[in-house]
Amino acid sequence: MKLSQFFIPTLKEVPSEAEIPSHSLALRAGLIRKVASGIYSFLPLGFRVLKKIEEIIRQEMNSTGAIELFLPVIQPSDLWKKSGRWEEYGPEMFRLKDRNKRDFCLGPTHEELITYLVYLDLKSYKNLPVNLYQIQVKFRDEIRPRYGLLRAREFIMKDAYSFCRNDDDSEVIYKKMYDAYCRILERIGLQYKVVEADTGLIGGKISHEFMVLAENG
Repeated sequence: MKLSQFFIPTLKEVPSEAEIPSHSLALRAGLIRKVASGIYSFLPLGFRVLKKIEEIIRQEMNSTGAIELFLPVIQPSDLWKKSGRWEEYGPEMFRLKDRNKRDFCLGPTHEELITYLVYLDLKSYKNLPVNLYQIQVKFRDEIRPRYGLLRAREFIMKDAYSFCRNDDDSEVIYKKMYDAYCRILERIGLQYKVVEADTGLIGGKISHEFMVLAENG
């Protein structure tokens, strides 16, 4: 396609809501457009960038033996109440009711749903270990959305969930995922540090976060 035929709506002026250079550049270059506080559209050029990043992530996940699937955004409250996290999650969770007054949420994460799926369909321990991942939209009602895509109410996340017979299998998968994240960040060209982190509401024995250093946190 000729550049003259491609839709790249650039801006001459720095938008007033842009607090940091990356946000300003993304808006001015025609990568994204703000719809509402913490909600953005990806324009054609930004969408191409997004898909290239997704493909790098997908390649590295597949190389570990992880299997891709796609889970629904809307989740029934029953699963969250069963895990005890319906109330724990607090106001960050977007909640809604259907026409029959049943409670649902827009998924901030998918632990409940993937656990239910495996409960229904994984019939034998002989099928373990299995590592399932997705690249899907998530929703969190941030108190103060800011910095463009860095703290948004709607965002895209790669999340993976492993189910194992024992701790040894779990540690093997954890190491594979750790190494895959390192390769992803290196391929994208980001400088990062790995730090030990609190497991939070998700729980577990160990957690690491991959921190990309920036002046704005």
